[in-house]
Amino acid sequence: MTGAALAAGPFKSVKTDKGEVLAGEKGMTLYTFKNDKPGTSNCYDKCATNWPPVIAASDAKADGAYSLVTRKDGSKQWAKDGMPLYYWVKDAKEGDITGDGMNGVWDLAKP
Repeated sequence: MTGAALAAGPFKSVKTDKGEVLAGEKGMTLYTFKNDKPGTSNCYDKCATNWPPVIAASDAKADGAYSLVTRKDGSKQWAKDGMPLYYWVKDAKEGDITGDGMNGVWDLAKP
């Protein structure tokens, strides 16, 4: 599956040691946060510094499994199956999955 096959957002599927994962810009792995609720991000301040939210363009439109969550500052964040998506600051290159399982609350986002 290529980025062109996914209608919403800058997403693609990337092969990793743990199988296919959802990736965003530059092929960087995306994660979900167990403390979030569908449609609501609970990752702010220091959390959002370490786990940057996947911010959507102002004209982005939800499509299929991909939706938009409004953050406290009014910005829009991409979500998959209702769960907000994040990057992990310590992933350095495409296919890195160093945030998987972090603190028991971070999971790889699956395509």
